[in-house]
Amino acid sequence: MNLQERLDARRSEFEKKAPKKALDIMHRATEDLRNSGIMERILKIGDTAPDFELKNAVGQSILSRKLLEDGPLVVNFYRGKW
Repeated sequence: MNLQERLDARRSEFEKKAPKKALDIMHRATEDLRNSGIMERILKIGDTAPDFELKNAVGQSILSRKLLEDGPLVVNFYRGKW
């Protein structure tokens, strides 16, 4: 199973268990984001992300280029509390 298939399966399992009201809010927020034009400004598959520095969970600065020295890097952003 490739990554997209695994993500789709996880989403399907989540949506079977989540309250309808919460799903409605999440789907509406996703649609609002798509309608905002953000999709035209995001990085696409194969694009190179710029170097960045962020704080980790304990407040230490972490450089993306340092993490990349150990291999591929996945960055996940959580948008608020759902």
